[in-house]
This record gives sequence, C-alpha cells and structure tokens, in this order.
Amino acid sequence: MKRECHPLLRGGRRGRRGSRHSRDSLSSAEMESLSSMCEALFPPLQLEHLDTTKHNTKSKAVQHFWKASASEFSIPQECADILIERALKEALIFVRLILWMLSTRLGTLLLCGTLCLSKKWPYIHNFSNISLANREKVLQKWFKHRFLTPVRLAFLYVKVLCLFVFFSQCDEKGENPAWEAIGYKVDTDGITSKVQKERPLEKGIVEAANESDWSLPKSLAEKGLEVSMDAENNVLGIKCDVVIVGSGCGGGVAAAILASSGFKVLVLEKGNYYASGDYSSLEGPSLNELYELGGTFASWDGKMAILAGSTVGGGSAVNWAASIRTPESVLKEWEKDHNLSIFSSHEYLSAMDMVCKRIGVTDKCVEEGLQNQVLRKGCKNLGLQVDYVPRNSSERHYCGSCNYGCTRGEKQGTEVTWLVDAVDHDAVILTGTKAERFILENNKGGRARRKKCLGVMANVLTNNVTRRLKIEAKVTVSACGALLTPPLMISSGLKNKHIGKNLRMHPVLMSWGYFPDSNSDLKGKCYEGGIITSVHKVVSEESKVKAIVETPALGPAALSTLVPWVSGPDFKERMLKYSRTVHLITIIRDKGCGVVRSEGRVHYELDESDKENMKDGVKQALRILIAAGAVEVGTHRSDGQRIECNGNNEKELERFVESIYATGGSMSQEEKWSIYSSAHQMGSCRMGISEKEGAVDVNGMSWEAEGLFVCDASLLPTAIGVNPMITIQSTAYCVAKKIAAFLGTG
Repeated sequence: MKRECHPLLRGGRRGRRGSRHSRDSLSSAEMESLSSMCEALFPPLQLEHLDTTKHNTKSKAVQHFWKASASEFSIPQECADILIERALKEALIFVRLILWMLSTRLGTLLLCGTLCLSKKWPYIHNFSNISLANREKVLQKWFKHRFLTPVRLAFLYVKVLCLFVFFSQCDEKGENPAWEAIGYKVDTDGITSKVQKERPLEKGIVEAANESDWSLPKSLAEKGLEVSMDAENNVLGIKCDVVIVGSGCGGGVAAAILASSGFKVLVLEKGNYYASGDYSSLEGPSLNELYELGGTFASWDGKMAILAGSTVGGGSAVNWAASIRTPESVLKEWEKDHNLSIFSSHEYLSAMDMVCKRIGVTDKCVEEGLQNQVLRKGCKNLGLQVDYVPRNSSERHYCGSCNYGCTRGEKQGTEVTWLVDAVDHDAVILTGTKAERFILENNKGGRARRKKCLGVMANVLTNNVTRRLKIEAKVTVSACGALLTPPLMISSGLKNKHIGKNLRMHPVLMSWGYFPDSNSDLKGKCYEGGIITSVHKVVSEESKVKAIVETPALGPAALSTLVPWVSGPDFKERMLKYSRTVHLITIIRDKGCGVVRSEGRVHYELDESDKENMKDGVKQALRILIAAGAVEVGTHRSDGQRIECNGNNEKELERFVESIYATGGSMSQEEKWSIYSSAHQMGSCRMGISEKEGAVDVNGMSWEAEGLFVCDASLLPTAIGVNPMITIQSTAYCVAKKIAAFLGTG
C-alpha cells in the first residue's frame, strides 16, 4: 500500500513538534503495572468464547483480534510516552502514584482489596501478579465505585490512552491488523501518487522545521519582512504592519482582508503546513499532527473530550465541512440582549454572503454515506423533518476522512482559500512557532486604553532554532481560538474579568445503532461518505430548537476512547461491530459555561436546562435509529446501556428510550455517567459594548490594550447552536474590516 504522504504523517512515535522540554520516563515498576492494566483492559481471549452467530469466527483477522492483548508490542510504552508528554502535571503525578502503589503488595491491597489475596505465599500479590480474571474485576470495581473517584480518573486516563494507541498505531505500510477484523479500511481513493509541484501556500510559507538560526532570518527577509538581530539577548527581531497569531477560521480571513488592503501581514502558526497531497488519512498520525495534544485533549475532570485543530488552516482544515449560516434567532438575540447591533447589520449579512461564496458552499449532496442514510431514513419513517447541511465542498464530495485533512483537495478550508488570497498579497506564514506573550507598554497621552500593544514574543518549536522571536507590529491579532486566546492574553498581563470565562462548548452525546450487513437497503460503512450531510432539529412544543441531531466522524481509535468499558470481552465484541455501527450526535446550544485561564486546563459544567435539552435530543436520536431498522441501540453511558430491538415490542423499546437521562455531574456524584465531546469552542473573550460586558469592544479590540485585537471564535457572545464555521469567518470578516480602518487612521 503505497502512500505519497508527508513524512511526519507516516506513523511512528508521537513526538510533538520538537518540544524543548521533556519529563522523566516511567520506572520499570510503573511500566509493569501499566502493562498489566493494559492487558486487563484489552485481554487475550479464547476463541470458544467468540459468538459464532454474530461474527465470522473463521476469519483469521477476527481470530487474531480476539486473541490479541494490549500488553503486547509497544502499546504500554506508547501510552507512557503520551502520558509523560501531554498529561497535566498533577494528573501525571497521580497516575504515577497509582501505578507505583500497584507495583507494591501493600499498595495493591489498599486499592484492590481481597482480589489480590492468595492462600499461598506471599499471600498478597502486587497488581501484575494477580490473575487476569481478578485484574478485570478490580477495574470493574474502580469504574463503578463512587468513593474511588480519583482512582477511577486514573483508570479512565489509562483506558483512553491504551485503546487509542491500540487502534491507531500502524506499521511503516500504514496498516494495523485490528482494522481488517473490525471492517475498517483507510480511505486511499483520494490520495494522489503524484508529487505536487507546488503547494497552494508555497509563495508565502516559511516552515520553521526546515530552518536554522542562520537560515531563518534570510528566509523571512526574502519574503519582504524587515529583520534584525539582537545577538546579546539571542533575539531575532521582525517588523511588519500586522502580526496574526493563528491561521484558522478567524486568522485566515483576517490575513486575507488585511493583506489585500495593502498591509504587510505575518501569520504565526504553532502547527505545521500540509497540503492535500501530504495527508495520509491515517487516524493516529493525523490526529497527532493536526490536533491540539494529538487529539487527546480533555477537560480537567476527564468528562469532556475536546477536538481543536492545530495546523495551518486550524479547525477549517480538519472540520466536517458543515457550513451553516448564523441562525436569525441568534442574531436577533445578540442584538437585543447584548446590544451588539453589528450582528443585525447589513454589513454582517453581506459578510456571510461573501464568506459562503469564497469557500464554495453548496446546499445539496448527491450521494450520502451510511450514517446519513440512517438519519434520513429514520426521520422519514417517523415523519420528522430532515434537512441537507450546506458544505464548503462540491455536491459530489464523498469523503469520510476530511477530519484528517481532505486528501481530495475539495474541502475549502482557509489553507486553500483565504490564506491563498493572503500570500497572493505578500503575506507571510511562519509555521512551527508559538506565541509566548504580547508586548505591552503603558499607553501615554491620556488614551482610553491603559496599555498599548507593540507586537508579540514567540518561540520556534524546533531545536534547530534557538533564538526567540520579537515581532513588532502596528496591530496584533489574536486568532488562536477560544481555548488558547485567553491563556495568551492572561499570560501577557491583561486583567479583564471576561477573559477566559463564558466558554461555550456545544457539548455532544452520542447514540448508536447496529445495522448488520444483511440490512441491504442501507449501503456502505460508517466511516464512508460525507461526514455531515443531513441534520434534524429537535424542537419543543413552542417550536424552539432544543438540540440538533447530526452524524460524526469516528475512526476506530476515537470511538474506542468513548465506548463504555464493561469488560474485556464486551468491549471487543462492540468493536467487532464497528463498521456497521451508526452514530448520531446530539448537539445543544449550551447555556452552562466553562473557564479556560491557562493552557490545557478547561473547566466546564452544563446547567440543568442543558441536561434537559440533551436528554430530549438523545431520546430523539435513539428513536430515529430504531425507526431506521437498527437491531440494537444504545448510548455510551458508563454502564454499557443498550437494548436489542429484535424481539422487543414498541412499549419495551419506548421504556428504554424514556429511561435515558443526560449525566452531567462529577464522577463522585453519579455512578452512571457519559463522556461528552466538543468540537466547537467559543465565547471565552466575548465581544461587549463595555469592559463590564466583554473582553473586547465591538470592533474586536481589547478594552485594555490599544492595537490588540481578537479575531476568532472566542469573540462570540454565546453559543450559536449550529456548526460555527460560517459565523466565525463572517465575524472575522467584519472585524478585519474594522482593523483595516484602524490602521488607515493610525
């Protein structure tokens, strides 16, 4: 299987962009405990326990999968590497403490109770010497017992890493033996074997990974930037009109508008640059290179899995192509309740038109994949309305792996639209570079803002470049998203109370239905076809939208982290059904909110109305799956909640549906809980008519620092209830026009 893909996407180690710092590796005792836990999570099983009525037991791939163990090969070591590199400091300390305790007999007795006892010497065993059956019982006990919440969190951390690595790792050929057993095949149809002569952004890109202390100044100067060297402080100085931190939906639009207005623009992007010919469609390597924390980002309590793009193009490079305009009711609310007249203005409506035109939004889909077929069929059978979802791709776009970068080059993210416009007007994009803090000084002359922003200090994320960067600019734009803009502003010394608060997440819960291959009128696999092409709105009796039901992109590794773990055999049996298990996602417009004040630390809670809306959405999703012909349906609640549809009458199924409730408390409060997901983050530096109402003004400028603008999803006053790409880009379009006017009068 030959793939012409970027070298960084060819599997292998999960090292992250040349980090300058590393932590100690796990000790041999800790590794022994970790390996034993991995084996209990995903154990080797006897073939006689494999259900011949449900699975092809003659398949060698299925047999290998059933007998495989997660303690084999390099899985525990890969888990340890990710844990050391990416875990929050206190989480790492606690997990290591648990692993160390399990390596001792006394610690194992405290954590495992009588399950570690034996009638023979030494009478008390450490965790790795407990029988596999008893180790499984220990994990089941940890998962259910409300008084062992810290241990449960540690177990959940290891569970997620272990299963993620097992299903995402691949060899040099880009293959994983488990994939054949579960019916998964990497989408290679769109991957071209032709070497691209020139990538779309080649004219303006400077890739730090390919530079050195000597070559970087030269490369930047060749792009038209003014460069100087402070040898004493080992600082490389760069001057431009506008520096933009981030290249996603906000930063990409701002770069295009400001560069085309005649200003010299420099875009800093922490991630790397990939064009369509560079993508591999391999889940593990793609998540590692294209997402924050390699796709393993979670809230501090582990209850929210968070996806956020971290590459040139940001979220627009890896999102699911849904291009829905801001609902009119939301625009009216922002005008009325937040006094933000811009959102009801002709300027904003025109911006939405411009955005949709530039990114090629189409309203129809010629051919739908399995998951959207199910959504459409279930709604039709229930007499419910289902709508097509506009996408920034062609009507014939049939790609189920756009979340790993669109190999066909049809999805119109900022990296193939707005950023191309920007570099065509001499903008420069510097990749592999992370902003450290804004450069602020006291604002003289009685100006309204106390501070003035002069630019940004940044670090290059490669050992080849040791110099810090000092970028001086007339205007500085933070466009690094709702999760990273607040920490950057706070670390720069800004104090506005709204910075980092009001974080909205569009929380998601999933429902699933199993459709065997014998269900011939529904064709394909769950991972094939356009990711989101249909949507159903769940409305109240007052015709208010309570939730929307759509379909997700779920590779085997991502799904394995969400599937409830009840036992090793139960988990393997669920994963063997992967390719024909359809998932529907319930998305709510959350009123509850979170906080993000430091990088990687997200605190979030739903409010009671959110839980009620989520419950109604999940119920509707289950009814749709049942109506479409699923033979089994369920949720991802921790107790493995599911029911077989065949043989159950309508009253029994409805009782099951009505038993659904949306968990939302901490693990210590609820014995049965679900892991939420979020792919949309917004509102954490919201726009307001005064500094009492928001972190920035109606033009996007910080209330505290003149010349510092925010231009990303964190500007939005509230959640919007639909996929936010069009809203973010339209808001960025309006803000960028304001910045251009500010520069013109400065």
